[in-house]
Amino acid sequence: MAKDGTLRGGKRINQSGRPRKSVVEKVENNNPGHRKISVIDDSDLINDSIESEAVDMPPIKEYLSAQQRDGNNLLAGEIFKDTWLWLKKLKVEKLVSTNFIEQYAMSSARYIQCEEMVNKYGMIAKHPTTGAPIQSPYVAIAHSYLKQSTVIWMQIFQIVKENSSIDYRGPNPNDDMMERLLRSKGT
Repeated sequence: MAKDGTLRGGKRINQSGRPRKSVVEKVENNNPGHRKISVIDDSDLINDSIESEAVDMPPIKEYLSAQQRDGNNLLAGEIFKDTWLWLKKLKVEKLVSTNFIEQYAMSSARYIQCEEMVNKYGMIAKHPTTGAPIQSPYVAIAHSYLKQSTVIWMQIFQIVKENSSIDYRGPNPNDDMMERLLRSKGT
């Protein structure tokens, strides 16, 4: 621990050591470790003490589709829905927290919103006091949101990779981010 109370250095969770192999890779290699392959079934996720109702998709919270100052609606609700349906198609939607999906959807939507502002106002801005040209603040903000959404997406995809019994190599909701940006510009 550093003097300011923050933790630095040390083992990184899920980033140090040999990377885990997915269930599909283990099956393809005839289980080289000869350990029991653990696949999380739906029965493992059900807790007898908690009543669960059959819901296709959790309700999309209002703030994910709230109207913004420019009059457009935030795209996070649409991103949440697409990501949830993709996870449901792979049968791992119960393994990924709804809050996690909301965080991914929100940061992706904010990235798209910042990119729209860069397209609208340009990459160069005027310094407020000197008037000299500077980088638009939207560029730095967009970079920050892109990094955040990529980190969250990699964690979601790691859960899918480790627990899915099929190898999925098709399109995923993260691939659609640029398409959403281009689509939102036309509306």
